[in-house]
Amino acid sequence: MTTGLTLLVLRFAFLAVLWLFVFVIVFALRSDLFGQRVRTIPTDPKAGASGPTTPAVPAAAAPAPASAGAFTDVIGQPGGAQQSAAPVATRLVITEGSREGMEMPLGGGPITIGRSSESNVVIRDDYTSTNHARLDLRADGWLLTDLESTNGTFVNGQKVTAPVTVAERTPITIGTTTFELRR
Repeated sequence: MTTGLTLLVLRFAFLAVLWLFVFVIVFALRSDLFGQRVRTIPTDPKAGASGPTTPAVPAAAAPAPASAGAFTDVIGQPGGAQQSAAPVATRLVITEGSREGMEMPLGGGPITIGRSSESNVVIRDDYTSTNHARLDLRADGWLLTDLESTNGTFVNGQKVTAPVTVAERTPITIGTTTFELRR
């Protein structure tokens, strides 16, 4: 009698583990197909609740991504980056990767880079995180922040561990794509 009860308990335990395995697989497939939930990205950890130090481009001015290609075609309004007295980069130029040679105008607001379709610059490769990095326009130039990506963001071959100001024509590598900021 005890063996029959033990066998029944073992059968139910095996069935429970099997269903747990099925749910884990379904959740992983759902994440791969539909992406992860969008998380709120802080504008600047040092600024606290005051927000970014430069005004952002209004949401109505930046069109939504038209396709699911490697990058969106527009990243805000051209010429919006000319807010400071010092000359800053106004274009993002892809120098290596699937869309090599493509140029995109930069706006004045924060620019998110990642695999998410809600990013301003969408990079579709296996080495890019959903929310990979962010570029913010500051008085002294563009500030690049890695958003805790899995494979990292590299500026001139060095991994970004803290927000860094990116000089013009300095290679930025995310996944298999390399781009530069230019005037």
